[in-house]
Formats: sequence, structure tokens, C-alpha cells
Amino acid sequence: MIAVVKVVMNFEWSREKRTFLYFWLFGLINNILYVVILSAASDIIGPSLPKSIVLLFDIMPSFLIKLSAPFFIHKIHYDKRIPVLIILSVFGIMLVSTRKLWLCLPGIVLASLSSGFGEITFLQLTHFFGSRSLTGWSSGTGGAGIVGSFSYLLLTTFLRLNIQVSLMLYALLPFFFLLYFNVNDEIYASQNYQSLEVPIEEDGIASSQDPIQILKPDHWNHTLKRLSQLVVPYMIPLSTVYLFEYLINQGVAPTLLFPIDKTPFVKYRDIYVTYGTLYQLGVFVSRTWGHLLPVKNLYVFSILQFINLAVTICQSYFYFTHSMWLLMIIIFYEGLIGGSSYVNCFMNILKNVDPKEREFSLGSVSISDSSGTLISAFLGIYLEPTLCKHQVDTGRPWCRME
Repeated sequence: MIAVVKVVMNFEWSREKRTFLYFWLFGLINNILYVVILSAASDIIGPSLPKSIVLLFDIMPSFLIKLSAPFFIHKIHYDKRIPVLIILSVFGIMLVSTRKLWLCLPGIVLASLSSGFGEITFLQLTHFFGSRSLTGWSSGTGGAGIVGSFSYLLLTTFLRLNIQVSLMLYALLPFFFLLYFNVNDEIYASQNYQSLEVPIEEDGIASSQDPIQILKPDHWNHTLKRLSQLVVPYMIPLSTVYLFEYLINQGVAPTLLFPIDKTPFVKYRDIYVTYGTLYQLGVFVSRTWGHLLPVKNLYVFSILQFINLAVTICQSYFYFTHSMWLLMIIIFYEGLIGGSSYVNCFMNILKNVDPKEREFSLGSVSISDSSGTLISAFLGIYLEPTLCKHQVDTGRPWCRME
């Protein structure tokens, strides 16, 4: 399959088209396991436990590596990061496929580490390739959402394939990261490659610097100062959008249920998986074309996503509409807002941040989506059981059924 992709890339594509396609594929592969694991949350832990437990293990390692990366990531050459991504992803999904909770949770951790490390890596690489690479990456990560959730829905709901086998199939995908080395020459040949973070020698090997520098207070103070300049314009709005949307996805959506005979599904878990697919479809659409409607004030997305959260909580608690189709539209719209926030945030960085700080900023702001998602995981562990208990007490026991 990798050879086939190489042949396709060797067609008479323009440099911009090849750049877009490569980064689209990297975004797809980097995020697809994260999406599949969330889509499989009900299959991993069953209906009795909050789905936010899976979200917590799926985001905590990614958040921690993003949080610490600004202090050390510049010491690791891009060539050395790719094999690490492949190893973490493959072993992670293999452990998850066992469906034994004591093995699934470590597997989710490994996949999460790969996702976080990969996001930092490829976002920083967009500094050297410009807006086309960022557009490709954003679209690819959005594509991961729809491909991951829909493929899992297709395999397990429509084709009724064994869940363990379905999960194992995804272990093949991380090997597509090897295509990075196919564009390696273009990276070094780029006239824009003026990296202050990973200096390149003539043979393409990062020059060695004293690693002890990382531990010195001056390095930490300087890095924190650089981070502080990103908090208000980029980090806060992006983190709040992710807080609200993942609180919907993992804390509220599992309770947005209807009598099964009033739906086209056989099991209640199919409704949850369908919501996930619609959300990811919205993300894909907005991450692919959201840059065509540039928004400078990123807090607009935070407000809109909070309204979505309020509406879905009211539906779960009061059951004001009996129409599943209306809820599907809201979930799709939620995905549109989330994807637009992501692509506009990083586009604004490319346009507004000093080129000398751009590589650092692109990697560092990725802390935001993970931090918002992490907080939502903790809140969701409380929110979902609370909403479910209220529903059971008022004659709607569907959240306790498979």
C-alpha cells in the first residue's frame, strides 16, 4: 500500500498539491487511532462505566507530552520521531484490541502518546511548508474523524465484524508514517528551512547541543515567557472550545437516547457511535474548508460551542424533543464549530506570529486542545452518571442498556 501511495505521489502534481496530499495523509494516520478508540469506548468498558474514562486515558498522555514538549522537543530530530510514532501506535492498538480492560488502558496510553507527539511534530513541520501543508494537515485530521468513526461503525454495526478483529485492522495504518522520508529531501531543500529549534548540518543530522541546557533555570524561564505570549490570543479560546465539545461527546451524548423502536438501529450503542460519526463529519468539513472563512476573534467559537453544550444538557435532562434527527443536526453542527476553531487558530499563528517564533508556537499551542479535552474527561466522569441516573429515575432507562 505504501508503494502504491508513492506511485500516486510521483504523478505530475505541483509541489503545493503534493505537499497538501502528504500532510493530509499524515493528519489522517496520526489521529485515526484516537478517533477509533473513542468510537469504541462503549465496546471497551461496557454500558455500566462512564465513557469519559476512555477519554481520560486517551487524552492525558497526549496532554502531558504536549505540556512538556516545548522544553525538550527541539533536541529531537524529525527523522528520529517517526519510528517512535509507529512503535507506540502499533503496540497501542494491539493492546486495545484484546478488550481486556487491564490491557486496553495501557494500550490507550501508548496510542495517546503517539497522537500527541505526532501532532507536535507535523504542526512544527508546517512552518517549513506554509499554509498548504497546514490546510492538508487540518483536513487530514478532520478526515481521520470521519474515516475512523465511519469505518468502525461500518465494520461493527453494519458488517457485524468481530470487534477484536476490527480493532486489529487499524494496526496496519501507522506504517504510512514511513512516507515522511519520501518528502525528507524537500524539507531540507526548502529555502524556508531556517530552524532555530532543530539546527541542520550538511548531512541532515541535527547538530549536537548540551542536553543539560534543558535543565537550567534560564532555559525554563525563557520557554515560559514564550508560552505566556500565546495564552490569551490562541490557547484559551481553543482549549474552551475543546472543553465544551468533548464534554458533549463523552459526557452528554451517551445519554442523548431514544426508544430503540423509534430509531433505525438495533442497539443503543449504535446511536452513540452514530453521533460520533456525525460529529467527525462536521469536523472534517470545517477543517477542510474552514480556512475559506477566516475568523480573527477565536472566542466566537467558544461562545457558540458553549451554547451547544447547554442545549444538549437540557435535552438530556428535560427530554424536550423526541426527534433524534434534530439531535443529529446539533451534533454535526458541534463538529463544524470545533473544526473551524482548530484550523483558524493555527492559520492565525501562521499569519501573525514572527517567523522566528512560528515553529515553537505551532507546536506549543497544541497543548490547548488536549488541556480542554482533559478537563472535559474529568467533568464527564461525573456528568454522564448524573444525567443517566436522572433519566432512569424519570422512566428513561436507555442509558443503562446496550
